[in-house]
Amino acid sequence: MSCVAIQEQIALGAAVPALEAHAISVSLPTWEDNIGYEEGDKRVIDTMVSGYPRFFIHLTIRKLAGICEQKFGVNGEQAMLFPTLRIAEACRDFMVHRSSQQGPAVPVRLVQFLISPENASASTATSMELHIVLFPADAFPLAKQFWQHAGLGISSRLAAHCLSMLPDELKPSSPKIPPPPMFTKRNASNRHYAKQASFSYSPQSTSPPPESITETFDADHATYLEERYGRNLPVEAASFAKRAMRRRIAGVLVHDTPNHWLQAGEQSAELGPSTRGVMEVSEEDVFLYPTGMSAIFSAHQLALGAMPLAKSICFGFPYTDTLKVLQKWGPGCHFFGHGLDKDIDELESQLAREHAENPGVPPALALFTEFPSNPLLRSADLPRLRALADKYNFLIVVDETLGNFANVEVLPHADVVVSSLSKVFSGDANVMGGSLVLNPKSRHYDVLKAHLSQTYEDSYFGQDAIYMERNSRDFRRRARTIDDNTEAVCDFLCAHPETVKEVFYPKYTTSRHYEKCRVSGAGYGGLFSVTFRHPQASRAFFDAMPFFKGPSLGTNFTLACPYTILGHYLELDWAAGYGVEEGLVRVSVGMEHRELLLQGFQKALRAAEKAASSIDRD
Repeated sequence: MSCVAIQEQIALGAAVPALEAHAISVSLPTWEDNIGYEEGDKRVIDTMVSGYPRFFIHLTIRKLAGICEQKFGVNGEQAMLFPTLRIAEACRDFMVHRSSQQGPAVPVRLVQFLISPENASASTATSMELHIVLFPADAFPLAKQFWQHAGLGISSRLAAHCLSMLPDELKPSSPKIPPPPMFTKRNASNRHYAKQASFSYSPQSTSPPPESITETFDADHATYLEERYGRNLPVEAASFAKRAMRRRIAGVLVHDTPNHWLQAGEQSAELGPSTRGVMEVSEEDVFLYPTGMSAIFSAHQLALGAMPLAKSICFGFPYTDTLKVLQKWGPGCHFFGHGLDKDIDELESQLAREHAENPGVPPALALFTEFPSNPLLRSADLPRLRALADKYNFLIVVDETLGNFANVEVLPHADVVVSSLSKVFSGDANVMGGSLVLNPKSRHYDVLKAHLSQTYEDSYFGQDAIYMERNSRDFRRRARTIDDNTEAVCDFLCAHPETVKEVFYPKYTTSRHYEKCRVSGAGYGGLFSVTFRHPQASRAFFDAMPFFKGPSLGTNFTLACPYTILGHYLELDWAAGYGVEEGLVRVSVGMEHRELLLQGFQKALRAAEKAASSIDRD
């Protein structure tokens, strides 16, 4: 990718990556565009045809939901679509419980919809099962909360697959997509819409494209292959892909350089002791989920089901939905939002006090922390937290997404490790996924494994798994390149303290705690945040960056966003109280040529310096 102005490459509201049917980001190229997005500005909203899947419901999913509403809905009911009955029931329970806290419980209906392909014999037909949650239209914000927080809704590939099997009578000749509902982040007044679009479906095939072709085709051809072949890979490929990923995440593949979807997932693949810092880890300790957030949600559900009931602990300023999950399910949580050593001091005092007052009642259920945290890149003192968990008998759940297991070994300090595979593990930003790993050396392993064995559902759509496995084969090589690029960019920015206020990056931020878990010779990850001495400098820097701009991170290309604006627009003062300033810019560095990267950041820094100097003159 050449280092030219992204505003010239991807228009406001278009998919990032461009021309990607299942892109997981959207172009918001200026600071004002991001504010417009948050405020529901028609100039921004009417252009949007893509977005992060848990916030923006994909247009293909909306089309399928509209068909389900027409077929099964009454009195203007709206629908949310889920892959299993248990997930649909969880959505219904959440909506009923939350609505009953403020008034009458919202009426929610569940419908099972079995879709079989047309013109297929009974012996060859492969049916798809959808579970539809139907509710009054004014209850949509509640349903959307579950969709966003739990991350368990159907994927765009699953929706496209279902649409391809529906009989013609269910497909209007001029399909009317329902007006896109709100994808509100925090309240019902913050409306986000996407414009209507038409849908077409490519011809079908019975075999996957040759690997050599998928490697060399450009973006247009890659999109064509996704549309033409993505829904029709052999059925057995999904099970092989999932096994390959579980082995890759467990760190047990001795030779992880496969050129074909069978190799890392076949029974004869050479396996060895885990490289995850706990040699006993196996693929049987790894569980896959449709999104990173669903892995976090499921870790919390696991704790609620397997451990004595108590409040959770959220340690450090987390990604927004993690805190929401801990607050909205179960008895709530204690929030230590700075994530510094002084917070551990406070936590230790609180645990001792609660234990003394009620020695028979567990003082905590589980402590959730990110290593490092998003967006401040702070690393907690995991050995010290582990000692507290052992003393007071609660779980440690670590989200390793930003550090990633190529760089950090957090499993020895955790009972459960979760990660968003949608980020650097994938890199291509065209598929979602998540993982949960149990530590077999944990004192709680037996009870956690037994509970998961009884309750785990594999709701990860096979075609998504196939693309995720394909993307992740060169994960470690890409991680090294991204780490080196990020370190060079951060060192460059740190050399300009007259304009740059602070660079948040594990090399500089709580570095001694990061070093305790850093893999020998590994890097510091691909994400950093930066603040400036003048608010206008933040805006100028962001607007001038010649890179893609939109939500998500861990992409093979550089991707930036004004994180606090996007994540906490309606609670800016609250976020600032924990050090997350309004002008913070978060940057996920990609694999571009390093000189081009540095030239791009130099250009952005000059714009920031110019904006700051003009303020000083005034």
